[in-house]
Amino acid sequence: MSLVTSTYDIIQRVKDGADGGNGGRGGGDAAFADLFDKYRSRLAVLIHFRLGPDLSRFMDVDDVLQETLLRAYRDIDKFDYRGSGSFMNWAARIADHVIVDLARSQGRQKRQAEVVRFRSEGNPAGPDPVDYQTPSRILRENEDLAHLIQTLNLLSDDYRTVILLAKVEGLTTREIAERIGKPPEAVALLLHRAIKRLRSIMELAPDKGDRR
Repeated sequence: MSLVTSTYDIIQRVKDGADGGNGGRGGGDAAFADLFDKYRSRLAVLIHFRLGPDLSRFMDVDDVLQETLLRAYRDIDKFDYRGSGSFMNWAARIADHVIVDLARSQGRQKRQAEVVRFRSEGNPAGPDPVDYQTPSRILRENEDLAHLIQTLNLLSDDYRTVILLAKVEGLTTREIAERIGKPPEAVALLLHRAIKRLRSIMELAPDKGDRR
């Protein structure tokens, strides 16, 4: 019998709590807070880079992260655990849908009708975030995440993309190959070179890194 990760156990607690078992809905809320505590940093980094400079002008990482959490909690019964990394893959796809929905609503000038704006510095009258443990402006307040993002920004686009897919989103080489349209062998070589470049940058002072 194969072992399951702690993610599986947490998800089961979320589902049991939502169904009224093991202490009722409050137990599900607490378990879900534990679940997102485990994944929020990786999701925040993915969301940051998927927004890019254009979408970042009218979307905030915190807003996308909170809406992703809200939808994941709402649809948790639809999630099927399929092994390590499956929840991260699922949550990342939800984040992609949130970003698309926000972009469409912004284009139609109906953003407020589409997505709830949670309380933040720019929207003090909004409701409290679902994930009450998430610090406001998560990327600004977390020095480790900010440093990681600065380092990834020094990579070329193809290096950064393959590292995000492999090391942050947790995709396999074959899954990355399907996502970016390259042979698995080419992806493996690209990832090897990207990690080597990332390590070399991390050994340099922040102001000495350059894109290659």
